[in-house]
Amino acid sequence: MKDFTQEKFNRPWGYYVNIAKGDGYLTKILHINSGAKLSVQSHNHRCEHWFILKGKADILLGENEQTLSEGQNIDIPLKAIHSVGNSQDSELEILEIQTGNILSEDDIIRYKDIYGRV
Repeated sequence: MKDFTQEKFNRPWGYYVNIAKGDGYLTKILHINSGAKLSVQSHNHRCEHWFILKGKADILLGENEQTLSEGQNIDIPLKAIHSVGNSQDSELEILEIQTGNILSEDDIIRYKDIYGRV
């Protein structure tokens, strides 16, 4: 595991903190505010695994929508169109594990975004 500072990165939907990084993986905790939603997006260079730590997650994966609760998880395959939102009154917290050759915020292809970032 490589040494790095656990920085907080603010986003319109909340924030995330990188907690571990190594060759081919990056682990984050996403904090998604009540009423907030990440963009509908895909990635060309990474897969993601989401584990719900706190709250309920409204997941879009391809054409399928589902709600996951604490302790549940989902795999986001390479190039899959996906999003997650928080329609609850409390914060949503997700452990995100990224794997791939390129683990960069530049590897986000946005299709739809309530914050105008498309």
